[in-house]
Amino acid sequence: MVSPAPIARARRSTELSLVVMAGTITAGAYTLASLGEFAAIPARIIPFLALLLGLLVLAHCAVRLFARGADPTLLPLAAILHGLGYVMITRLDEELAGLQTTWSILAIAAFVVTLVVVQRATDLGRYRWILLASGLGLLVLPLVPGVGVEVNGARIWVSLGPINFQPGEFAKLALAVFFAAYLAERRELLATGTWKVGFLRLPEPRHLLPIVAAWGISVLVMVGLNDLGSSLLFFTLFVVMLWVATERLWYLLVGGVLFAGAAWASFRMFSKVQTRVDRWLDPWADPQDTGYQILQGLYGLTDGGLTGTGLGLGSPSTVPYSESDFIFTSLGEELGLFGGAAFLISYLLLIGAGLRIALRTDNTFEKLLATGLTTIVGVQAFIIVGGVTRLVPLTGITLPFVSYGGSSLLSNYIILALLIRLSDASARRRHELPDDPTPGERWQAWRLRRRGAPA
Repeated sequence: MVSPAPIARARRSTELSLVVMAGTITAGAYTLASLGEFAAIPARIIPFLALLLGLLVLAHCAVRLFARGADPTLLPLAAILHGLGYVMITRLDEELAGLQTTWSILAIAAFVVTLVVVQRATDLGRYRWILLASGLGLLVLPLVPGVGVEVNGARIWVSLGPINFQPGEFAKLALAVFFAAYLAERRELLATGTWKVGFLRLPEPRHLLPIVAAWGISVLVMVGLNDLGSSLLFFTLFVVMLWVATERLWYLLVGGVLFAGAAWASFRMFSKVQTRVDRWLDPWADPQDTGYQILQGLYGLTDGGLTGTGLGLGSPSTVPYSESDFIFTSLGEELGLFGGAAFLISYLLLIGAGLRIALRTDNTFEKLLATGLTTIVGVQAFIIVGGVTRLVPLTGITLPFVSYGGSSLLSNYIILALLIRLSDASARRRHELPDDPTPGERWQAWRLRRRGAPA
């Protein structure tokens, strides 16, 4: 076996150092939260630290074994976001923290499995139609009687025995791969305008129709499920990937116009949208009902000031859904403006790393997939942080890696693993380390040699 290249060793050493630092910060935050709330060091700090470092080291070893040339900042950034989010969930609800522990273990397992199974990211493009069917099937699954469950007015949950999950969290991954594969194959045809509509020159409808239909069905289904935040996410994902694939600015402009029209139509058609817009514009109009949640969140951020009240010393539980939708206000209250800014910077660094992966590769499919996956994380973070700070109307969506929720955590760690795989592929293509055959390729080569061997 070829020994790792110096640049690969340096990246993995850097990653290990950052991962240990993230684990140390998380353990310190866990201790401070317990001291602030109970004035005592938690008795389970040693098991907690062992489990935390064990999971992080397991994830690091998976990257070291299966993606040696990958960007060293992706895993540590996700680890610090996940770790501090877990600390806040523990601070708010011990029962939910126990469930989040289980989901964290499953998420790291999904991360490792993804790296093991997806040896070449380009292989995913071969299954684009299967992934499209799977993604659309997952989207409509909550509509199936006896399976779908409505929570807080949105029918986005599926209950299969003791397992409850949001299929839309995994549908966005399948659709992102489909969009990337389809656009990579037909990008030149989509960039060439042969069909004139007014002053616009559009590509042939037969090339544009499949991807527009996939996008339209996904958005309509999410609107029908009353999950408007995910509808916005799918819309943005489609427009951004189409713009990047074709390099035609008018796709972005037309997308903006369509978004404005869809937003206005949603406002006129859905009372829930009207309520959220009214609450966004003037939450003080009904401070005890529709405006209560967002006002309590704003008061919490105000109480935090620059440096925060201190972990365990605030009152984040006064905000409804403070462990999920409003976890950013919980962190902002106890960590202050500086802590909240650190979280936003972590997301910016994560988004920057994802876009850097897209820029470094010459493979069109990998470029589009990296852009799409990064868009999912970035837009999702923007929607929820913008909503709780009244920058945009509030929509129910999770803060990636931070909020409570098993489906979200699993899907985001799969996104992380795919970005790491794409980064490693780019490093190998640039000859920063040897492009060794994957285990699957070695197996195929062995079988061919066996077939060709004389009896």
